[in-house]
Formats: sequence, structure tokens, C-alpha cells
Amino acid sequence: MSDRTKRIFLAICIIVPFLLYCFYYYSQMFKNAPYRFTDFESIVFKYGEGNELVNQFDSETGRYQYLNVRDSLMTDTIKLRKDDMQYLHGKATQLGFWNLPDDMTTSPAADDTSGGQPVARFYLQYNYKEKSKEITLDADFNGNSKMRDAAKSVIDEVMRVISDAHDRQ
Repeated sequence: MSDRTKRIFLAICIIVPFLLYCFYYYSQMFKNAPYRFTDFESIVFKYGEGNELVNQFDSETGRYQYLNVRDSLMTDTIKLRKDDMQYLHGKATQLGFWNLPDDMTTSPAADDTSGGQPVARFYLQYNYKEKSKEITLDADFNGNSKMRDAAKSVIDEVMRVISDAHDRQ
């Protein structure tokens, strides 16, 4: 067998199947990406003390319910722009929101350490066409600090975007 024939045989047997496999693997991976912006529909965000999540925002309906400075329950309508939604989706992807556990709350026994005061609780849900991702976070969560910080960062960004949209109106 000549040197040229050996190279052709090597290319056909090893390199071509490897390239075909790479193309197939990555095309399936991109096609089945779990959370794509094109499938992004809405955000549901709730927060409050304990189990009473009176402050609520739903980007699908635009309904924003919150307690004002005088503890009066106010209702307003806020529409997020497409840029806002894209920013929140990108921020969630950047901070690893999809890898966070769903329940990041403290146990009832741990609530005794707060002196009987209700702890701030946040609920955040990203809705997509076929899936949704939701987390519940207590402000005094004692678990993995990296996950807690990532969840708090995503929640802070959502609160900031909602506040900016509210100020625009």
C-alpha cells in the first residue's frame, strides 16, 4: 500500500466519522437547548415575608401588585420591553439560574433563629413554551453560598428591571 493510499484510508476510517459525529452531536445539542430566548414567554415574580407573598409581578399580564410606603396594597400595570426580557433571560443564563435547586428555603426549625420574625421569601419563575424553571429563596438560606449568591443576583436583577419599567411609566 502506498503512502497516499494509507492517508486516504486513515481519513475515511477515522476523520470523516469523527466529523460526522461532531456535527450530529452539536446540532442535536443546539436544537434541544433547554432554555432558549425564542421560547421565552414570561416571568412570574413574588416576594414578601414568610408565606405571604403579597408583592407580585407577572410579565404576561403586566399586573404588578406591591405594598407602598404606607403598607397599602397598590396594583399597577407594567409592560416589560423585549429588550428587558432578553436582558433577564441572558442574565439568568449567565448566572446559572437553570442549575439552581427549586427549593432554597430554610426549615421551620431554622426559623427559630430569626427571633420569631418572618423572613423575606422570594419566588421566581421563568416560563417557556414547553418548560418552566422556578425557585423559592429565603433571605437567610444557609445552603451553598455560590448558589445562594447566584439566586440573589438573578432576583436583584429582576427587581431592578421591574423598578426601572415602573419608573418609565
